[in-house]
Amino acid sequence: MEILKEKLSSFCAFERKEGLNEIIQTLPVFDLEGSNVNLHFHSFNSYHCENWSPTRIALESKLRGLYAAGIIDFDVIDGRAEFLEAAELVGLRATVGIETRAFLTEYSNLEIDSPGEPGVSYIAGSGFVTPLAINSTQALTLAGYRKKAMERNIGLLSRINTKLPEISIDYFDDVLPLTPAGNATERHIIQAYIQKSIRKNTDQKKLYKLWGGILGKSEADIESAFQNMPLLEDLVRAKLAKKGGVGYEQPTIETFPKVEDFFAWTSSCGAIPLESWLDGTSKGEEDGRALLELSRQKGALGLNIIPDRNWNIKDPEIKARKYHKLEEIVQIAESMDFPLQIGTEMNKTGLPFVDDLDGEYLKTFKNVFLTGAKILIGHSTLQRFAGFSYSNKEVDNYFNNDTKLKNNFFAEVGALPPITKKEAIYLRNEGKEKSFDLIRDAVKNGKWKCKKR
Repeated sequence: MEILKEKLSSFCAFERKEGLNEIIQTLPVFDLEGSNVNLHFHSFNSYHCENWSPTRIALESKLRGLYAAGIIDFDVIDGRAEFLEAAELVGLRATVGIETRAFLTEYSNLEIDSPGEPGVSYIAGSGFVTPLAINSTQALTLAGYRKKAMERNIGLLSRINTKLPEISIDYFDDVLPLTPAGNATERHIIQAYIQKSIRKNTDQKKLYKLWGGILGKSEADIESAFQNMPLLEDLVRAKLAKKGGVGYEQPTIETFPKVEDFFAWTSSCGAIPLESWLDGTSKGEEDGRALLELSRQKGALGLNIIPDRNWNIKDPEIKARKYHKLEEIVQIAESMDFPLQIGTEMNKTGLPFVDDLDGEYLKTFKNVFLTGAKILIGHSTLQRFAGFSYSNKEVDNYFNNDTKLKNNFFAEVGALPPITKKEAIYLRNEGKEKSFDLIRDAVKNGKWKCKKR
């Protein structure tokens, strides 16, 4: 099984598909289903700590009993078709999102959720289910986001190379081969520098001396760090790429898209714009309601949270403060009828596979987190097969602009059994209008009734 699973993270799409089919033949029934959700997995299309593909994430999510799962990558939705198809094959409730950084003009002097970078805000979109038409405004805008990210990466690499010529790397030769589809992140760049230093310094003492000089650490500390690669990567990233680092450049309003532009683009793609929230301790996040109200004015319809950041903390005072801020922001989001998307990212070794919603600290939020997941899954189902998007103004009119009524319906759809390949084929063949009726009937019956053709 482990050998088969390894095929799922091949950069070859055919090998991934072949590997999943082999596993399904080995394990034809996937019955385990719990009540935990993770709608914020990064895949190898941006950066996953174990280099997992969308297919691998779908399989692992089903094998580990997740109620629902979602991938969300930086600046791309490359894994959309693969993840949704794999989810059908294993029987998993699924959604696909995108994450980026944007500039919030009104907070240009306040740090929000990007440490040390006033005005810079992490934001997201959830529920991308259909391909973007070639040369459409949506496709060209997404290509622009990707191009802008590449330009930022090349600029970072150029500044580091100038300061550290002894380990200089080439973006196209050293960084892009670490990715399946040419979408590199800061973490890939750091990996490439470390790999280059290892290739150039086969003598370990010279290697440790090199990094000791760069990082300002003793050779013994560097030797220890090389035994813990995630720790080394964090040290190198802080020194080379983060604020104060040799390659860091303070962003401006021109560096990233505007928040309102990204939200408008997300809605135009039929997906749900989401504000993101770090931990409530920055000046920008101090007043959570003010931030969310402004975000709603700019087009946000939900909130993305990584709960682990607010309770899984050693220092008891910091833990208490951050947990209180988590309680506060969840209450605010509920009062605004914002569905919540949660997850663990998995873009760094040591992060949990999924949040334990029955655990001591998160059980308080279990119902609201599950409801949020159901709404987002419900949107993916309705938009995918019936063209009925949570972010569409006509859909708001359908519910007489009653957000609670809309949320209840989308959550009921999201609570239906996972769509398998059989249901997906049937719904596609019936067309959007008929599919909407079939989905409403399924909500009434609590199950899918797809006739054989």
